[in-house]
This record gives sequence, structure tokens and C-alpha cells, in this order.
Amino acid sequence: MNHKKLTSRVFSIAKAAAAAAVLPVFFIYIMVAKPDYRIMNAAAHVVVPVAGAVGDVLTWPFRAGGNLIQNMRELSGLRRENAELRAELAAHKARGNECDIAISENQKLARELDIVRARPGTVAADVVHDNAAMHHNTYFISKGARDGIEPGQVAVTFDGMMAGIVIDAAPDFARVRALNDAETNIAVRVVGSEVYGFMRGTGAMRPVMGFFSDPEFQPTAGIKLVTSGISGILPSGIMVGVMENDTDVRIKSPGDLSRVMILKFDVAGRYGNAQKNN
Repeated sequence: MNHKKLTSRVFSIAKAAAAAAVLPVFFIYIMVAKPDYRIMNAAAHVVVPVAGAVGDVLTWPFRAGGNLIQNMRELSGLRRENAELRAELAAHKARGNECDIAISENQKLARELDIVRARPGTVAADVVHDNAAMHHNTYFISKGARDGIEPGQVAVTFDGMMAGIVIDAAPDFARVRALNDAETNIAVRVVGSEVYGFMRGTGAMRPVMGFFSDPEFQPTAGIKLVTSGISGILPSGIMVGVMENDTDVRIKSPGDLSRVMILKFDVAGRYGNAQKNN
């Protein structure tokens, strides 16, 4: 039954196609053999639409193929443009990262220069030698007495962290006692409070806090310590370190240093005589 229906449909389509093919021939015959304009005009209303429909059907595969080729070309062009835009974006990002790095370096240099300008009595020096032995930890710097450096003055990093205390000064170099030296004993204050204490070097990597003025104070990791100035020997407010637990303090050790600044203050006139234990 289905086979008969399919055959019938194919036969109907074939008849329609044959009729569509015959109509243009019939129209041409009338134009040549019997040029009757009334018949030609009437036939035109039938032949032209049919011929147009047949032409659309016959040319559809070619038009579809052309559209497909055009779309493929446009897609290929879009992909190429996308790849070019991605490459340009990556280049811009790389240049942006380079600019960010340059800006960061400039800001760092500006901060260092601002520190030097803000403290006209400072001398920048290179750390030239680290002299650690037993429980002692000292290092040498490239500036000395000719530059106004005296024992008792303070070495700090360019970001303001305390890095030691000058203990000897030759004409062209000086020796600095590090904060973890066994003879270091600094009066400090907990930032944001009136709690005082003493940070003591042990010769190990980290100095320790051995005393707090408030017996109820509970030291924890992250607490910042600054010089208190209560001894009259060191300036107050210099960042000393950050507590890692209830006793140990993280500091700037000589191994972390390449350059330091020496705070040139009048030890004898302003803070009294420098002592061995600072």
C-alpha cells in the first residue's frame, strides 16, 4: 500500500515537471507560429510564475552551495580576525604588565627617596659582609666615620624596619649589631597600646620577648613591635618586628639585607651616651 502511494506521488511530481517544461515550449510556439497577443498575454500570466518557480527549484542547490561557501569564507575571516585580536590583546596585556612593573619600581624608588628626603640626617650604605659566629651576629656596611656615622646610631631598611645598631665606626666602614645578636636588648612597645617590653637577642634566627609591662597581656602572632624610646638611647617609633607566636619575633636579619640607612642622630647630645646593651 505504501509502495503504491509513493509511486503515485512520484508520478504526480513527474507530470507537474513535464507540464512546467511544456509550457515554455508552448509559449514560444505561439510567439513564432501564431503571434496572437491576447493568447500570449494570458499565457504569460501562467508561464512566467511557473518558469520562475521551476528556476528557483532547479537553481536552489547552486544558490545553497554558494551561500554555504560565502558563510564559510565569512567564518574563516572571523576566525582569523579573532586570532589577530587575541594576539593584540596578549601583546597589550604584556605591555600592561611591563608598565605595572615599571610603575611599582618607580613607586618603590620614590618611597626610598622620600624616606631619605624626610630624614636629612640619614646615610645609605651597602651591606658588605655578614659576620655571624657563635651567639653573635654583626655585619659591616660601606660607610663610616667620614660620613658622620657613630656608635649607637640605628640602621633601618628602606621600608622603615630596624636592622641593627652601629657598634663600631672606622673612617670608611662601620660594624652593626643585628637584632638577633645575643647582646641585643631593646625596649619596645606593642603598636596601638601602652604595653611595653624588652626584645632580647639569643643568637638564633629569632629574638624573643622576655617581659611585658602588663601581666594580663596575651601576646599572639601578628602583633607589631616598635621602639619605645623609654631608655633614652634609641629613637621611638621605629618598627622592630612582628611576633610569630607568644615569644618569637620576626625581624630583618643580615641575610635579608643588601642596603640599609643609618639614622644620624646626636647620640651624646640627644639620647645620652651609647651603651653596650641597647
